[in-house]
Amino acid sequence: MLKIDLLQLLTPAITALGYELWGIENLPQGRQSRLLRIYIDSPTGITLADCERVSYQISGLLEVEDPIPGPYILEVSSPGLDRLLFTLAHFERFVGHKLTIKLTPPLATRRNFTGILQRVEDHNLIILADDIEYNLRFEQIERARLVPDTHL
Repeated sequence: MLKIDLLQLLTPAITALGYELWGIENLPQGRQSRLLRIYIDSPTGITLADCERVSYQISGLLEVEDPIPGPYILEVSSPGLDRLLFTLAHFERFVGHKLTIKLTPPLATRRNFTGILQRVEDHNLIILADDIEYNLRFEQIERARLVPDTHL
């Protein structure tokens, strides 16, 4: 099952519980297993009890629908302060914040950027890194993460 199908399957159940489905990671875990990590968020933050509640609810849904072939481990987590960014809406929400971005394929010969997200235009992110503005295509982003402000 594709990630988009997992989003479509899980979003209504998670939303009905009062949470936002922030993102999904479906990662290899050893040779024959996978780690299905579901990130949830809410305006008041996420507690361990929230993660347990969502895990219980979506475990049953995943068991009935069986969207993932083979064995997997389900983990429900808060996105945290250094949260991964999955969608263009996430990037738009964090304009002005510092990010780390890894590209595939690289831009010229550079894959890794750390800088301030200036703006989002169409499907491009404008990031200021090393005093240079870079125009990065959203489709090139392999992984993007917020850099927490340590001056709080």
